[in-house]
Amino acid sequence: MWRIAGALGTHRSTTRISLNMPRPRIAILIPCYNEELTIANVVREFRAELPEAEIYVFDNNSKDRTVERAHEAGARISYERRQGKGFVVQSMFCQVEADVYVMVDGDGTYPPAEVHRLIQPIVLGEADMVVGSRLMKASDSEFRLLNRAGNSFFLKVINLIFKVSLSDVLSGYRAFNREFVKNIPVFGGGFETEVELTIKALGRGYRITEIPVRLTSRPEGSVSKIRIVHDGFIILNTILTLFRDYKPLTFFGAIGLFFIMIGLVPGTVVIVEFIRTGLVPRLPSAILAVGLVLSGFLLVAIGLVLHTITRRFQELEHQLKVRNREHDLEDVLQHK
Repeated sequence: MWRIAGALGTHRSTTRISLNMPRPRIAILIPCYNEELTIANVVREFRAELPEAEIYVFDNNSKDRTVERAHEAGARISYERRQGKGFVVQSMFCQVEADVYVMVDGDGTYPPAEVHRLIQPIVLGEADMVVGSRLMKASDSEFRLLNRAGNSFFLKVINLIFKVSLSDVLSGYRAFNREFVKNIPVFGGGFETEVELTIKALGRGYRITEIPVRLTSRPEGSVSKIRIVHDGFIILNTILTLFRDYKPLTFFGAIGLFFIMIGLVPGTVVIVEFIRTGLVPRLPSAILAVGLVLSGFLLVAIGLVLHTITRRFQELEHQLKVRNREHDLEDVLQHK
């Protein structure tokens, strides 16, 4: 038997529930870049909460004593030389073997005590990814105004596009099951990784659960690595790119309909004049109208074709998941 936090009561509850099931392998994944001031405390606090877990610190070319501090605190150290959080996440997902994965930043702003509630839906089989939401009403997080505005903007865009009601898409405090980690490809190299994980989970039908967590300010001397304008544009580009990939009919269809509507404006004028006079005095307007309308229909057709291809790949992926689960179940039964 082992213990995880209960889901009853408020998000600060410390209730534990005992489950009569085999002990899962838990991995704490901490991507780090110049977190000398905080990483040792983060490792120790998670070790205190989950003594049975393996704690991995993946260093991303730190120029301070991050690696030394993490090693002294008892973490297992790995390295990722490609600069960027996304590349670190790629390496973590590829190299670490576990049943339950917890990803958390090494800046000491996320509460380790909430890790029990974070992994509970994973262990119970109720979710594939659990997000520690900093923006739920119960979170009471310490946010800078500009960061809160950016988070709110990206959140509204994703909720509108994918017709969901998530509260935080950029949180760096998450838990995953093994199936999710080993089957979700991560391509982004920077701080767009959390958005990529969220959108791909939505697009591939994985179950997402959110729990409130309280984000605290960085300690004095600790500096955020986010470049608000630069990373903001990258995140927005990632959202639009994944929107195109996972909802091609909506993406191309919307653009196509816009072109058709714009083309009808000069087209209507030309048609009215032709009916009234029998002449086409505005030839450039006629050519523009035809070009816009044809382009619009072409975009809609492209969306339909890509939608069909995407659906077929989704069906194939679903069949592969079912077969993999059956294979894993057979292996478990054979070892009993």
